Amino acid sequence: MSACAVGFGSVLVANRGEIARRVFRSARDMGLRTVAVFADDDAGMPHVIDGDEAIRLPGGYLDIDGIIDAAHQTGAESVHPGYGFLAENAGFAQAVIDAGLVWIGPSPVAIAQMGDKITAKEAAAASGMPTLLSATLGSGLDGSGLRAAADSVGYPLLVKASAGGGGKGMRLVASADELAEAVAGASREAESSFGDSTVFLERYLPRCRHIEVQVLGDVHGNVVHLGERECSIQRRHQKIIEEAPSTAVDDELRARMGDAAVKLAKSIGYYSTGTVEMLLDDAEFYFLEMNTRLQVEHPVTEAITGFDLVHEQLRVAAGQELGYGQNDVSFAGAAVEARLCAEDPEAGFLGATGRLDAFEPAAAPDIRWDSGVETGTAVGSGYDSMLAKAISYGVDRDTARKRLTLGLRKLHLGGVKTNRDYLVALLESDEFAAGDTTTDFVERIELPHAGTDPSAVVACAMWLQAVDRRKTLGWVPSGWRLGRLEPERLELNIHGNVFTVAYVPQRDGTFQVSVIESDHDPVTGTALVVEATNTHLIFEWDNRRVCWRMTLASGSIYATGTGSTVTARIVERFSVDQSQTADGQFNAPMPGVVLETRVKAGQVVVKGETLIVLEGMKMEHHVTAPADGAVTELLVAAGDQVDSSTTLLAFEPASTA
Repeated sequence: MSACAVGFGSVLVANRGEIARRVFRSARDMGLRTVAVFADDDAGMPHVIDGDEAIRLPGGYLDIDGIIDAAHQTGAESVHPGYGFLAENAGFAQAVIDAGLVWIGPSPVAIAQMGDKITAKEAAAASGMPTLLSATLGSGLDGSGLRAAADSVGYPLLVKASAGGGGKGMRLVASADELAEAVAGASREAESSFGDSTVFLERYLPRCRHIEVQVLGDVHGNVVHLGERECSIQRRHQKIIEEAPSTAVDDELRARMGDAAVKLAKSIGYYSTGTVEMLLDDAEFYFLEMNTRLQVEHPVTEAITGFDLVHEQLRVAAGQELGYGQNDVSFAGAAVEARLCAEDPEAGFLGATGRLDAFEPAAAPDIRWDSGVETGTAVGSGYDSMLAKAISYGVDRDTARKRLTLGLRKLHLGGVKTNRDYLVALLESDEFAAGDTTTDFVERIELPHAGTDPSAVVACAMWLQAVDRRKTLGWVPSGWRLGRLEPERLELNIHGNVFTVAYVPQRDGTFQVSVIESDHDPVTGTALVVEATNTHLIFEWDNRRVCWRMTLASGSIYATGTGSTVTARIVERFSVDQSQTADGQFNAPMPGVVLETRVKAGQVVVKGETLIVLEGMKMEHHVTAPADGAVTELLVAAGDQVDSSTTLLAFEPASTA
C-alpha cells in the first residue's frame, strides 16, 4: 500500500527495541518514512539506525512534550506508541492529536475508560460479558470494612491496582490475615508505578487459563475479532509463552468469546487494534481487562490469520474502513511465541545485565525473530528484560512447538544470562506438549535441569587447541613435549561445574580425550578435528560429526551445535608463588573480585590445592598452593574487590613450618 493511500507519509515510533523495529518494517512496506527516537542511555541500540532517521529525547521516553517536539522537528506526520511507556496514556494520545499529528491508536476516551480496571470492568458487565466477583475499596477503608469487602469476594483473592499492568500493584491473598498488608503494599506499588494508589479486590481463580481475544475496529463502527491467544504460562503475572489457537478453545467457545469481545469494543466506540483479556475456567470465561494497544504477542495472531496488525493500525488511523467482515476472517495452523529475556530463572527470574557477546539466530528452522538487540548490544537494568521474541508456525501445534524448540536451541547466544534453557525445557515438557497450560504452570511444573553433554565440553577444548591460542588467550599449549607425549589439560566452568579435559594427540591426527567432572566417572573417547576457524568447528566425537558455531569473548566460550548449547568459562590456574613477597605474603595475580576463599588461617594445605578463586575479565582464576604448607593469615573475603597490589594471604611452606 502506498503512502498516499493512508493519507500521511511518515511515522515516528515513540518507543524502542523490537516494537520500534517491528513498526518500521510494516511502515516501510507501505512506503512510509520512519523516525526513531532514543534516550541518552540507548543511543547505540539497533532500532536507532533502523529508522530512516533518529532523534534524541533529552527527557527520555516518558517526555510527552519532547516526543511531540521530535515529531515536529523531523517532519513526522503521525505517532505510533508501540507498547509500554506511554502506549496506554490517554493524555499522550490527546496531546498528539492536539499537536495536529495523527495518533495511531484508539481514541483517548477509550484509552482512559479501559485503562482504569474498575471502569473497564463496569463497561464489560454493561456489554453483557461475565465478570469475576470484585469489590472496590473506598478511601480510608480498613479494619472490619476491609474484611467485609474481602468476604464478599471470597478467598483466595487478588488485590489489584486499578491503573495497573504488568503484574505491578498486585498481591495474592489466601486468608484474612494477609489482607491488610497486601492492600497497603499493592497501594504503595501502584502509586509508585502508575501515580494512582487505587486498588480493588477480585476473586482469584487458582488454576485457569489466560485467554485474550484480538479485536480490530475502524472509525466507521466496524469491528471484527481475529481469534484468541493463550497466555497462561506466566511468572510474576508476566507472560512467558503465548500461542494461538488455545488448546482449550473449540469453535463454539471461540465464537462466544469473540462475540463478547466485539460487543464490548462496539459498546465503547473502539477502533484500532486492542485485546480483550479473559480468564477461562473450564468452559466459562470472565472479563479480566482490555489492552488498548498492540500486544507483545500479536505475531501469533498474524501467523494464523495472515493479517499484518501494524498495517491495519496505520490504515485505521488514516480513517479507512476495514473492508472485510467477520466471515472473511479465517484461521489456519498454529503458532507459538517465546519471550527471550535477560533473567535468571533459577534465581526467581531476576533480571540480568551485561553485554551480548553473541546473538545469531540460526537460518533453520524458519522461525520469526522480533529482536531489539544484536551481537554487541549492552543490556542494562533501565528497561524491560525482554531481548527478543521467537515465533514459530506449523500446520499443527506440535510442529510449531518443535520448530520453536529447535530454533531456541540453535540460537547462538552468549554474554548475558537468559531464560533460553528454561524456555527449551518448558516447550519440551510433557505437560506443555499435552496442552496442560494453566496459570499455575510455573509453580506447578518442576522442569528438569539439562545436564552438560560431554561432546560439548570436548568441542570447546578441541576448538581451543585448534585455533591459535597464543593470539586469543595469551598462553601456549602444553601438550606436546619433545620426545614424549604428555596430556594437555584444560579446565572449563560450565553452569558452576568444573570439567577437566585431558587430551593426547595420536599419530593418525585424532585425540584421545578424557572428560572429568567431580563425583562423576570420566568420559573417554576419540576426537577428530575436521575443520576449525575463528568462528566454527567441525569435529567428530566417537564417529559423530557435528558443526559448532563458536565465539570466544572475555574468557568464555559460547558454543552452539545441533541441539546443544554451552557456555564455558575458561579456568586459569595461578600458583601463589608467582606473586610471593619476601615476607611470605602473596599479592593477587591480577585485578578482580574474590569469588571464594577455600581456606582459613591455620589450615594445612597440599601443593596444587585451590586457596582462593578470583574473577577478572569474566574469567575464573584459581590461586593454588605452590607447595605443601600452611596458610598463616587470610586477608580477603568473598566479594572483595582486589588489584594486583592487594595482599591475599600469608603462606608458610612445610619445609620451614
